[in-house]
Amino acid sequence: MSGPRFRGGDTSAGLHGDGAPAPEAADGTVPAPAGERQAVRDGSVDGRLAATVERLRGELAAAHAAAEGRALIELAKGVIVERLGCGPAQAARQLAELADRSGLSRLELAADIINQAARDRVAEAADAFVRSAAGETETTGSAAVRLRTAESAVLDADDTQAVAESLLTHALEPLGAVAVAIWTTGPDASLSLRGHAGYGLDEAARWRHVPPGVTTAARQALTGRRTVWYLSLAASGIPSIGGARHPEGGRVVVPAGTGGRIHGVLEICWARPLDPQPQAVERQIEALAELCAHTLEDLPEQAAPAHLLVPAGGRVPELVELSDGLYDPALVLTPHLDEEGRLADFRVRHANAHFQDPAGRPRGSVDGALLLEAYPAMAGEGELFDRIERVYATGEPFRARRVRLTALVDQVPLTSPADISISRHGAAVLLIWRVEDETARLAGLLQHAQRLGRVGAFEEDVVTGDITWHGQLFDFFGRSPAESPVALRDLAAHAHPDDADAIRRFLRTVLSGRVGSAAFRMLRHDGVTRHLRVTAEPVLGPDGGIQAVRGAYQDISAQHWTEVALTATRDRLAATEEAAEERNRLTLQLQHAIMPPAKPPLDAPGLDVGVRYRPAESESLVGGDWYDAVVLPSKKVLLCVGDVAGHGVEAATSMVVLRNALRGLAVTGAGPGQLLSWLNSVAHHLTAHVTATAVCGLYDPESRTLRWARAGHLPPVLVRGEEAADLPLLRGLLLGALAEAEYEEDEVRLEPGDTVLMYTDGLVERRDTAVHDSVAQLLTVARLPSESLERRLDQLLARSKSDTDDDTCVVGVQVF
Repeated sequence: MSGPRFRGGDTSAGLHGDGAPAPEAADGTVPAPAGERQAVRDGSVDGRLAATVERLRGELAAAHAAAEGRALIELAKGVIVERLGCGPAQAARQLAELADRSGLSRLELAADIINQAARDRVAEAADAFVRSAAGETETTGSAAVRLRTAESAVLDADDTQAVAESLLTHALEPLGAVAVAIWTTGPDASLSLRGHAGYGLDEAARWRHVPPGVTTAARQALTGRRTVWYLSLAASGIPSIGGARHPEGGRVVVPAGTGGRIHGVLEICWARPLDPQPQAVERQIEALAELCAHTLEDLPEQAAPAHLLVPAGGRVPELVELSDGLYDPALVLTPHLDEEGRLADFRVRHANAHFQDPAGRPRGSVDGALLLEAYPAMAGEGELFDRIERVYATGEPFRARRVRLTALVDQVPLTSPADISISRHGAAVLLIWRVEDETARLAGLLQHAQRLGRVGAFEEDVVTGDITWHGQLFDFFGRSPAESPVALRDLAAHAHPDDADAIRRFLRTVLSGRVGSAAFRMLRHDGVTRHLRVTAEPVLGPDGGIQAVRGAYQDISAQHWTEVALTATRDRLAATEEAAEERNRLTLQLQHAIMPPAKPPLDAPGLDVGVRYRPAESESLVGGDWYDAVVLPSKKVLLCVGDVAGHGVEAATSMVVLRNALRGLAVTGAGPGQLLSWLNSVAHHLTAHVTATAVCGLYDPESRTLRWARAGHLPPVLVRGEEAADLPLLRGLLLGALAEAEYEEDEVRLEPGDTVLMYTDGLVERRDTAVHDSVAQLLTVARLPSESLERRLDQLLARSKSDTDDDTCVVGVQVF
C-alpha cells in the first residue's frame, strides 16, 4: 500500500470549511471558542474552567490538523521537486500559484497532487466518490483530503484501536456511520475484537472473542470471503456487536485481506436502516478495508503455537520438520502471488517421504513446483485447490474422510477414496492427503470380521505336512505362536474322548473329497474347555488327488453356554408365568375392590347418579381408569373420571393416589379448574413420572349448575330431550406433563330431565376409526330413548364399538 506515513489525528475540529486549517487572528493566535467567550461574560468560576478546557482541546485539535495539513503540503512539494527537478522554495511557489489559478486551497491541491502520483486504491475510491457526489455538498477537494487524511492516520496509528477511531472520525462519520469494529481472525477461524469506536466498553467486553462456528455478521463475511451488506441488522436475524443499541440500523462487513489471506473483518454500523449505496461508496469502504488489512497483517496469530508461526514469504523449516514426522503423505504449501499481489497459486515447498506423486514423477520433482501446474485438475470448483484456497483465506481447517476426488493429472484417475486434512500454520498450508488402498482395506475388513466372529482360518498341505494357522487359532487351542500348529490327524488327541467319533467321521468326509464339519470340545493344557466347530474342504490337484485341506475353526463356546442358559431360562419362565398370573389376579381384585363395576345410590337431592366400570378383557392389561361421585360437606357433588397412562400394578396404584388426592383437595371448596391444577402438581412432583387425563365437575343442587374442567380428556356429553352433544373442548393439559398448568372452566345450567355423561376413552376408541367418528357414534347411541339412567348406561356399554382392550368408566347424572 502506497501513501505517506505521518502522525494522524482528529481533524474535525481543526479543519475549516472545505478542509483547510482554522483561520488565525492577526497576532497569530486562534480565537477563543464561543463557549469560552460566553463563560467570560458570565463570570462564573466553573464556566471559566470548562471554557479553558474547551479552548485547550480546540487548540490541540487545531495543532493536529495543522500538522496533518503541513505534512500533506510537504509531501506534495516533494512530488513537485521530483517531477520538475526544482528546489523546495520553487516548489512552494509553484504550489501556491497552482492553488490560486485553480481556486483551491493549498491543502486541497496537495491532496490532488498526491492522488495523481499514487494512483492507488484510495485515489481510485476518492475519484469514484467525487464523480458520484456531483451536485452534493461535498467538493472534490474535501473528499480527497478526507480519504488521504484517513489513510495517513491509519498507517501511522499506534495500534488497531487507534485505527478504528481514525477510520470512524475521518472517513466513516461523513458517510453517516456511527460505529466501527475491527475483528482479527485466529488460526481456528475464531474472531477477536482488536479495535472499535462508537461502542461502549461494556459492549466491547462482551464481544471481545467469538468462538469458531458461531454465526455473526462478521463471520458471514469471513466464511463467504465477500462484502455483505445488511440494510437492517434486525431483518437479517444475525447477531453482532451493538445489535441491541442499533437493532434496525444497517451494517456492512468487509473481509480485510491481502494476497488471498483474510487477516480480519471491518464492520461498520449505521443507526438507521441503510439504503442501497452507490458503487463509489462501496469502493471507498473496500479501500478502507484494505488499509485495515495492511495494519492487521503485521499482527501475530496470538492463538497459534509459537513453533508454527511462519513469517510471510519466509522459509518454513518447522512445518517441514513436522510433515517429515507424519506417517501419512503430506505437502507444505506457501502462497504464490501475481504482480498485483493477488493469490494465483500455491507453491509446493516440501513433500514428505511418504508422498507418492499420482503421475509417477520422482518426489523431488514436485518440490518447488506450482500446485496447479503439477495438478491442473485440482482447479475445478469444489475440488482440492478450492478447499486449500478457502483454508488459507479463513484459517478454518478442512477435514474429510473417504472423499472421492476426480483426476488430479491427465490420464491418472484417482478413484479410490482419500482422507484429506488441510490446515493453515502461519503463512503456510499443510495438506495431508492419504489415498486409501482398497485391497488393504478389504483385507483389514476380513481380519476384523474373523475377530468379531471368533473365526480362525487354516491350510494344511497333505504332501509336505506344512500347516498355516491364522493367529487367532493359537489362542483357541491355548498354544503360543512359537509352538507348532495341531495337525488334523492329531485333532482327536486334543478333544474330549466322547467327541472322538465325531472327529473321525469329519476326517473321513474331507479325505473322501467332500466338505465336512464337526463340533467338539477342545481340552487345553491350562484346563480350559473350549467348544469349537471345524469346517474344511479338500483342494484337489491336476490329477484329481488331494493336495491340501483348507478350512476354519470357530469358537462357539459363547453359543453353547447361551443354549445352556436358555434351557435354564425356559424352566424359570414357566414358574414366572405362573407368578405373573397370580400377580394379575391380585391386581384385578385390588382394582375391583376400589372401583366396583356399579356404585350404590348417591344421597343428592334432585339428582340421580349412576356409574359403570368395565375392566379390560385381558387380565394382563389391568389399567388405571377411575371414577368418583361423592357429596362434599358443602352439599355440592364431586363428579370425575380419569385415565392413568399404562397398565398393571403401577397404573392401579397411581390411580388410587390421584383419586384420593382429588377427594381431599375437593373439601377445600375450590373450583374444578383449581382442583385440576393442584392435582397436576401431585402427579408431577409426588408420583413417579405419572401422566393422566381427567374430567372434573362440581354440581350445585340448589342452582342446578355444573362447573367443570378437563385435563387432556374428552369433554362430557349433554343429553337434553332427543338431542345429544358434547360440551366445549376447554383448554387443559394432561396431568403430570408440566410442573405448573392452568385449566379453563365452563358452567352449564341443567334443566329437569337433562343427563350428563362423563366417560373414559375405552368407551369409544377403535383401532381403525378416528376419535371424532367414534364420538359421533356415541352421540347417536346417547340420543336413543331410555326409561332410566341405569338403562341408558347399560345401553352405552352394550353398544360400545371399542376394540382396544382398555378399561371403561362411565359416570352419568340425571336431573329431576
